[in-house]
Amino acid sequence: MNPSHAGTQADEPAPAARLAAFASALADETRAAICMTLLEGRAWTAGELARMTAVAPSTVSGHLSRLLDAGICVTERQGRHSYVRIADAATARLVDQLASYAIPDRDAAHAVPVVAAPDPLARARTCYDHFAGRFGMAVTDAMERRGLLRTEGVFELTDDGRSWCAQAGIDLAHEGRRPLASSCLDWTERRRHLGGITGARLCAHALGEEWVVRPAGGGRALDVTRAGEQAFDDLLGLTPDAWS
Repeated sequence: MNPSHAGTQADEPAPAARLAAFASALADETRAAICMTLLEGRAWTAGELARMTAVAPSTVSGHLSRLLDAGICVTERQGRHSYVRIADAATARLVDQLASYAIPDRDAAHAVPVVAAPDPLARARTCYDHFAGRFGMAVTDAMERRGLLRTEGVFELTDDGRSWCAQAGIDLAHEGRRPLASSCLDWTERRRHLGGITGARLCAHALGEEWVVRPAGGGRALDVTRAGEQAFDDLLGLTPDAWS
């Protein structure tokens, strides 16, 4: 055995220790509040997170260090500011599932302090980077009905689904380990909606085309525009009553 390799293995924490370290990073009310705020998919500065969680900036900095060390959050620098976000979609899904398990009746006031009204979130919102709420479920159901998506067991995009995405201008170039299609439990609908690369790219395309827009107050809620109503009617046969 290569001595250097053996030393590396010996230096690595045991799996149980790694799991315990990850769990302990979330086992604090302020750190949990930070993570739940970041679930809306936007990046925030430490100062903004301090205001949202109602703690001192110096206190937030210490908590962010724990979350960064655990790999739950990452930072991105833009100009003079450093922004914090959830590390990736898989981590966001894990935090969201833990929150939904711990708070079965959680609403916008629990999940995202910067959004006050629960009804717009229940109607249409993003779940990290893909559609959720009644609108997300309507899109998922329509894709399943048209044979574009298989939803029994593991979600799977069909060949017709790939062709549909290409015709709609949705790029499905595969990157990393993220699956082409995945399911995500919707905490308001209590059903699984479309995630993965397909869900994320469809959402990004719709935002880019302004089929959906963020309300003036920001947050995870979405408004479907007139152009969006026409587009989703043309693409999936959906009308506003499917998500209103």
